[in-house]
Order: sequence, then structure tokens, then C-alpha cells
Amino acid sequence: MAWTLDARIPITLLSSPGALDAALAGRPAALLAEGAAPDGAPAATECFEPAAAPHLAGCACCAGRLPAALALDRLFQARVRGQVGWFDRVVALPGTEAGRAEIAAALREDPLTLARYRLSA
Repeated sequence: MAWTLDARIPITLLSSPGALDAALAGRPAALLAEGAAPDGAPAATECFEPAAAPHLAGCACCAGRLPAALALDRLFQARVRGQVGWFDRVVALPGTEAGRAEIAAALREDPLTLARYRLSA
């Protein structure tokens, strides 16, 4: 029998804001939101605005990282430093298809995001 352990923090992508309350119920969760944080957001919340012209993370012309990846970095750092309560998972609330695509790109292309987070099954 093969054992596998993936200690990365799972991210659940929501399809609508109406599912937010149910998604946050249960185990401690952080929130990654596109745009402004919704009312009743947990203390561990970070927001991002999708990049105007999304390129590959760290591409030669931008040499930067996607805003979603940077927001996930801030969440992780706040958790590690004890600035927010410990969370076991992240609920992502993209407001647009661009936001959803940027979160997916961060989880696919950004090395730090890949090392810390995984898309929930």
C-alpha cells in the first residue's frame, strides 16, 4: 500500500458568492477574494485585483508575480507570523473569469505558490 501526504494548504475555488458562508463553515479557513472583501470575511483575508495583462509568472517582460500569488504569500506569511489565526485551508472567491484564471495560473506556474498551496480535489 502506497502512502502519499501532501502537506500543502488546499484551496477551494468557489463559483458564486452565495456559496461563501457554507464554504467557510467547519475547519478554520482563510479567504482569498478578488476585489474587496465581502461582509463577514474572516480575519485571515487577502484581496487581489487581476493583472491587467496576465503573462507567465516571472516572465522576462514583467519579472514580477501575479497579484493572486502575492495575496497568497501575504496569507501564508500572516499565518506563520501569528498575525491571524491558524487556518487549514483557503477559500478563493474570484469575481470574474480573469480572477479565476489568475488563481489557476498562480497554482500552476508560480513556484512559491506551488510549494505552499494546492487546488482542493
